[in-house]
Amino acid sequence: MAGNLRNGRPYRALCVWQRNLGLPCWLCGHNIAYEITGPEAGKHPLAFTLDHLVPLSRGGDLLDPANARSAHRRCNSARGNRTSIKQPRASRRW
Repeated sequence: MAGNLRNGRPYRALCVWQRNLGLPCWLCGHNIAYEITGPEAGKHPLAFTLDHLVPLSRGGDLLDPANARSAHRRCNSARGNRTSIKQPRASRRW
């Protein structure tokens, strides 16, 4: 296979489509800072990243919109290639 699919037009189009949905992070439920774009987005922990429900390393499809999820950069990195997500713990204060 020639080239990196993540640099291709179909992947970029999927990222734009997912970003335009304006959804909260599917991992933590908080709003994503969609206004952060360009080079700083690659470093900012609250910036948008395209995550995959089924990780690519586990057979997930890179270009399937049904596998695409909006996530914070830090949440996506923390999840890694696990297929389950940590559920937030309930507060002990009632």
